[in-house]
Amino acid sequence: MRPLIDLAYRLRRRAMALVGWRTRGVKVMAFDASGRVLLVRHRYGRSDLWMLPGGGIGRGEAPIAAALRELMEETGCRLDAAEVVGRWEARAEGRRDTVWLVRGTTTDTPQIDGVELAEASFFPPDALPAAASPATRRRVDELLGRSVSNGRW
Repeated sequence: MRPLIDLAYRLRRRAMALVGWRTRGVKVMAFDASGRVLLVRHRYGRSDLWMLPGGGIGRGEAPIAAALRELMEETGCRLDAAEVVGRWEARAEGRRDTVWLVRGTTTDTPQIDGVELAEASFFPPDALPAAASPATRRRVDELLGRSVSNGRW
């Protein structure tokens, strides 16, 4: 199954680069009762990196609605007290993205299906795994007041 997912991911990236695709996405910063942040590791793309969960925003869908849906689809977790904390622009994989960050809390334990995600776990914001993505580190550092956003994801 993994080779098919990797192939589909690479083909989609190339198609996006060819047509100059612009996407709207959401990332979710979900905290548990101990203040730890939920990170996921995908089975495709940069599968070596821990990232904030998230995904695409559907046509006519609000960022918070997309965050609630994506978090539930990827991890089985509900997001409470959800709020948009910012919007960033990104250029990656041949496309231009507008990314909204939604923050909230969850009391749920992540459950993964093993198809899209390899792992999902909570980490203290001041002790992220060494393999946390650079963008994830930037957002967490901004949240902790250790840096200021430059507007780029």
